[in-house]
Amino acid sequence: MKSIYLYLLTLAISISCLAQQKTSVKWGEDIKLKKGSTDLKVICTDNTGIYLEEAHIKMKAYYVIGATFRGSGTLIKMNANLSETYRRNYDKDLRGKEFEQFFPLGNDLFIFASNYNRRDRMLELFAAKVNKASGDLSIRWQRLASFQQESKKDKIEFRLTYNTDSSKMVIVSSVQGKERNEYRVQEFDNKLKGAAPVVISNEFETKKYQLEDVIYTINRKIILVGRTYEYEEGKKKKAKFLDFNHYNIRMYNEGGKQESEINTTINGKWLSSTKLLQERNQDLVLAAFYSNEKKSRKVNGLLVQRIDANTGQVISTIDKTINDAMLSDGDYEEDDDKEDSKETTSGKKGKNGKEDKDDKTAKAAQESKDAKEEGEGFSRYMRFRKIFYASDGGLTILAESFNTYTYSTSSYTPGVNGAPGHWSSTTYRVYSSGDLLMCKVAAKGDLDWLEVVPKSQEERYAVSYSTYGSGATFSGFSFFTALTMPFYSGFGVIRSGNNIHLVLNDNPRNAGVTQTGQKVKSVSRFGKSDCFVITVDELTGKISRKMIFSNREIPAAMPKKGAAFGNDFYMVGRADRVFGKTRIAVGKISVK
Repeated sequence: MKSIYLYLLTLAISISCLAQQKTSVKWGEDIKLKKGSTDLKVICTDNTGIYLEEAHIKMKAYYVIGATFRGSGTLIKMNANLSETYRRNYDKDLRGKEFEQFFPLGNDLFIFASNYNRRDRMLELFAAKVNKASGDLSIRWQRLASFQQESKKDKIEFRLTYNTDSSKMVIVSSVQGKERNEYRVQEFDNKLKGAAPVVISNEFETKKYQLEDVIYTINRKIILVGRTYEYEEGKKKKAKFLDFNHYNIRMYNEGGKQESEINTTINGKWLSSTKLLQERNQDLVLAAFYSNEKKSRKVNGLLVQRIDANTGQVISTIDKTINDAMLSDGDYEEDDDKEDSKETTSGKKGKNGKEDKDDKTAKAAQESKDAKEEGEGFSRYMRFRKIFYASDGGLTILAESFNTYTYSTSSYTPGVNGAPGHWSSTTYRVYSSGDLLMCKVAAKGDLDWLEVVPKSQEERYAVSYSTYGSGATFSGFSFFTALTMPFYSGFGVIRSGNNIHLVLNDNPRNAGVTQTGQKVKSVSRFGKSDCFVITVDELTGKISRKMIFSNREIPAAMPKKGAAFGNDFYMVGRADRVFGKTRIAVGKISVK
């Protein structure tokens, strides 16, 4: 009886806090960007302000028949009032090096650059420490790593990431040749002092293995999460294609020796999306969506395993079936203001009497999209976005449906005054961000609650290359390939007490959408969208929704690229105009 009273008291306090929390929004003045700037993003924040990276392309050398270019970075600092403190360009400091990125570690900020020696076929990676008060380099360039090619065709890839408690920096690199598949992992502290590099290789062919994630634990265990593929017979004679087979998760020691392999075909289930992390200096947690059949397009359940961080042995398994009643019924409506509302795709006949190839491709892409909207492909597109430790020792999981594909359209323009007509084609890349799935896993292993909030965000961009799109869906993303888009869809996260606040752009007509089964209006014109905060009580799963501003009045917000510091969330807003200057500003959302 006492435990029931305590639960009711916790519930009452939680609901009271949910109702009392207030949200405020502030936007700074428009930022003037340098000509040629390609991006502005939030790097990090601290108690003195916010740090932004302005990326742009700079000419490296000019020839009679052309020119070569290199990346260049500028650091912008703004104070808590969103006024510019300084703007620091590093072109002179780079001295011919290629700017790579800024990287925050603890209270420090570092700048990374690379240099490729063609004669030696070697890529070198350098780092320098940035004085956050002035933007100047406080520690000069230090070489941290070098990557040697055996052949000019070898592909060099690297990525900067963190260990599981974010106290150390980890450089993961790969030099891939025709049959080579080798990875090097090295840890660094905030003094840029590195541990001995660990070299890991596996038996998979390069084309049949895709590295998806690397986890470097606090006890220096290295876990590689990879997707393996096998050739399957195509519809046409002698046609073969690579099809996803299963996940491969292996644990290695600091000497690069494999110690264990985690079974990913648990009780005949096929994992379609995974996320692996280490609890607070304790066990590993594996979260995965699964299907009961390999070729299934539907999610059948959620799997959560606790794994011993030293041995790789499974400690406990939670298997929660997800049925259709829990998910969105796919009742979507198109955006009235959609940019392509006037564009039609039809099977026109070419001169040879056959349907144009671009139109076939566009129809294939539409079929792929229609299948998703019907809910058939819900599981296939689900991606784990965030996993938090709840105040009661459990885990709160946030996942989002995400899909990207290309398609092409074509149109025929008749000739004038006897001149022949011509066909023109455009290839588009589509980024589709769908339903949100949220759940809470208790410390003892039970599933406390599971909620789905329907949404339909879509960004579409004409791409610069002229090859025909295939309408293909990409279900996996490489560890080394950073997906910079989409810009305006997706969501950002603020945590405050027992509440998780999701910041996202949506159609104004979706102001009351908080649960599955409700009608959803899609959004693609983000300059006419509203920005909402969806608040989730992590203890009870109770959801509320509030509109905080309209993107019609300010540069459209990009919550997915924002960063949280305490109860404040900083993000960039951008409005591209056909006529007139592009508007860019920085905004702050505060939850109290």
